[in-house]
Amino acid sequence: MSRNRNVDLALTALAPAIWGSTYLVTTEFLPSGYPFTVAMLRALPAGLLLLLIVRRLPEGIWWPRTFILGALNFSFFWAMLFVSAYRLPGGVAATVGAVQPLIVILLSRVFLGSPIRVLSVVAGLAGIAGVALLVLTPGAVLDPLGVLAGLAGAVSMAFGTVLSRHWAPPVPPLTFTAWQLAAGGLLLVPVALFFEPSLPPLTTANVLGLAYLGLIGAAFTYLLWFRGLSRLEPSAVSPLGFLSPVVAILLGWGVLGEHLTSVQALGILVVFASVWLSQRAQLMPKVRPARA
Repeated sequence: MSRNRNVDLALTALAPAIWGSTYLVTTEFLPSGYPFTVAMLRALPAGLLLLLIVRRLPEGIWWPRTFILGALNFSFFWAMLFVSAYRLPGGVAATVGAVQPLIVILLSRVFLGSPIRVLSVVAGLAGIAGVALLVLTPGAVLDPLGVLAGLAGAVSMAFGTVLSRHWAPPVPPLTFTAWQLAAGGLLLVPVALFFEPSLPPLTTANVLGLAYLGLIGAAFTYLLWFRGLSRLEPSAVSPLGFLSPVVAILLGWGVLGEHLTSVQALGILVVFASVWLSQRAQLMPKVRPARA
């Protein structure tokens, strides 16, 4: 791999690695029971702040496209993620969501004409297995609605990932991130107001947690994510999301004192192997049909 590609991969991988800290920050710093309100407060203030910095709004066709992408990458995705997490054990929800890279491979074929590489599919399946080893428990229960919500969230993020590359925004990644965060946050406002009660008075820890999720966990990380999508194939970017549960497990072990089992350690190795395989697949030459 070229040096520039390695740099792009490393910066893009930093985004899901930071997303892995979301569970720790949410459970330790935020009030429980307000998932949609927290999601809205994570996206909207960060989006508005970035808009103040870039001082540019969408034009023409980019108004509907921005709200479509804001819904796919944030509003609908986060809503389905929370429904899945609420109705399923965390391990099952994470494993269901891990099918996203495989969906991205199929959508990339449809929208971008990218080839379906066998090694990419193998890497995606290995990633699912690695996440399952990390988070699944023997007594995990499958709730049909929760599984459907998890799949819907994975499809939503996969469409958002591929369309972000397919539509090729005519603006820098910072501006593109600002548009989507603001649009996604606006779409979450009525959901939060309708489905959840008002937040209790916020403590200093709550404010710090929300600031971290908004500025670091949303604005900074999605800037890196969309920058990566503008330079790399979606099928190379999407598998990097497997790093998120790895970081979550390691933070639980290192910060919260949770037990790290040998099965989870194996899962970490399998996840890293799947990410490596997915990047190797991108370097394979495209197969061209032989001439008669």
